[in-house]
Amino acid sequence: MIFGIEKKSLNKHKNKKYDISKIMHKFSIEVMPRTAEKISDFGSLLPKKTDVYIAHLEGTPINAMVETASRLVQSEFNVVPHFPARIIENKKVLENWIKQYSDLGINKALILAGSPIKTIGEFKSSMDLLSTELFDKYNFKEIFCAGHPEGNKDIDFDGTDRNLMSALKWKNDFFQRTQINWSLTTQFCFEVEPIIQWEKRLFEENINVPINIGVAGPAKLQTMIKYAMMCGVGPSIRVLEKRGKDLTKLLLPYTPAKFLSDLSDYKEANKKSNINALHFFPLGGIQKTTEFISEVKVI
Repeated sequence: MIFGIEKKSLNKHKNKKYDISKIMHKFSIEVMPRTAEKISDFGSLLPKKTDVYIAHLEGTPINAMVETASRLVQSEFNVVPHFPARIIENKKVLENWIKQYSDLGINKALILAGSPIKTIGEFKSSMDLLSTELFDKYNFKEIFCAGHPEGNKDIDFDGTDRNLMSALKWKNDFFQRTQINWSLTTQFCFEVEPIIQWEKRLFEENINVPINIGVAGPAKLQTMIKYAMMCGVGPSIRVLEKRGKDLTKLLLPYTPAKFLSDLSDYKEANKKSNINALHFFPLGGIQKTTEFISEVKVI
């Protein structure tokens, strides 16, 4: 039994040939208020003190976010609410959100521009949020920023990483002037090579911070392709496309076992790598992802 889940055969997820336990020493997971509602007891699925991010999608009321955060805090998890700049109207609203989380004892956050292209208020980027210095005012201890190993065409229309790197350098300089720790939590992808090349670029730009690698949790192949396209996953989506052409694998669920094995090999061979943790996106459901984690996690 591993944190409340009966340990099952690894054959279910075809993980037996992959050695991925070494990369599983530290992980976080992402939920939404509507998905969290379906889980009666998070304590049976995850170890206490796990970082649990709460995604704040456009249209989600702050009350739903705070209620979910309160429930997770009471269950002794480290809560990391999202702050998407483009859906926050103004500084007063931002401070109200931060204060409500702070009142719960929350001192971590993920800040990002957010998915809407149009802004509804005065904030356009995560840098705009940081510049208010409100996270310092409320004594936040750790800020996670979005990382894009395969780029982001909403930010760099020309396919380069010029704007992304410029923003990361700005943040690197900003956090050196504060007492807040920061790290990068990446979009999920399906191949390790983009991550390797991206980390090289970070070193070249003297951006030396912990990296939390985004991982797509187990899901049906069709579900995975849908979310990958919605989230703007780059060339590594070919892994799914190739799998979709193999009739023997078409109906089998995708799992990140091969990806994690390759990532583990890279980290083992590169001791200076800043890869610090994994961050799971439970695209096939929270239960499926936590079952996968429990089967390979060594505590």
